[in-house]
Amino acid sequence: MGRFRGSITKQSRREGINLAETEKVQKYLDKRPYAPGQHGQRRGRGRPSDYSVRLREKQKLARLYGMNEKQFRNLFEEAASIPGVTGTVFLQLLERRLDNVVFRMGFASTRRQARQFVGHGHILVNGKRVDIPSYRVKIGDVLTVVERSRQMGFIQENAEASKRRRVSPWLEVNAETFSGTFVRLPAREDLALPINENFIIEYYSR
Repeated sequence: MGRFRGSITKQSRREGINLAETEKVQKYLDKRPYAPGQHGQRRGRGRPSDYSVRLREKQKLARLYGMNEKQFRNLFEEAASIPGVTGTVFLQLLERRLDNVVFRMGFASTRRQARQFVGHGHILVNGKRVDIPSYRVKIGDVLTVVERSRQMGFIQENAEASKRRRVSPWLEVNAETFSGTFVRLPAREDLALPINENFIIEYYSR
């Protein structure tokens, strides 16, 4: 299955959450708080099954991070093999993806843009170019925008906008130098995600 390249707004309406985490998509959700399509306003009148609830929760999180099913399941299985609370470990692994960290640092306005940004070679990790969106960032890693890329209009706009955004507490960002450091793993309470990860554990444990 290929990566979804359709409307993130429609996907967000289908899942009922702001998958892009942008003000533009939130405005659409506020205006049309129901699923897309001709019968969108009629959906959800009946009580969903336990399976349906858990499936939708899994879909929400996978779509939030822009991952396909195989990638998502493999990462979950890895999280389940690591000591600790499986749900929290899983979310931490998702947060450590390079495309997500680039987004969190404000160098890209969405994860989708961050994935493209990384794939085109605009990011250095500890001074070395990394173009793999799923690359796992480690504590202490320093991310920097390639110097020649800093002149690109949308990158400058993102860096300027990041100065007004609240920086995630597990990151340190210097918008002036187009760099940031992954300081620590995020705690569950740091992640304001509208997700019940226990449903996802139950989905994969069925």
